Amino acid sequence: MDHPYLADVTDIQRIPEVETILAELCERTGMGFAAVARVTADRWVACQVLDKIEFGLNPGEELAIKTTICDEIRASGQGIYIDDVDADPEWRRHHTPALYGFRSYISWPILRGDGSFFGTLCAVDPASRLGLAALAPQMEAYAQRIAAALDRISLAASR
Repeated sequence: MDHPYLADVTDIQRIPEVETILAELCERTGMGFAAVARVTADRWVACQVLDKIEFGLNPGEELAIKTTICDEIRASGQGIYIDDVDADPEWRRHHTPALYGFRSYISWPILRGDGSFFGTLCAVDPASRLGLAALAPQMEAYAQRIAAALDRISLAASR
């Protein structure tokens, strides 16, 4: 398989704490699917996933970038949380929740030490969840841990 982001998928899978972060994210949010994704202007690639709801996405698989909210996070550099798509005037008519069948969503940008955007740490669930805004500091901390580990891998590779 000649995948342009295979190295990114491999790097994320080499970070032992990513599995723990995904498990903690699902536990803290009550959501059933969490992932680290490599996100560029034209690609969304799953690097590591925890799927308890049969969302059906595996590491290395892609979603069309324009069908994701992560594309908007890449553009803005800001995290997004949605407790209940149906009750949120900003999100209830957005194409992504309807396409993928989720009602709750949280996602945070993973920013490398040099400020570059790697991708997102995200979670979704078909049920609504309350209080996701309160998890913003934890999401930022998780994203920073992943970014720091990626930076360590890059540094080791350059030696």
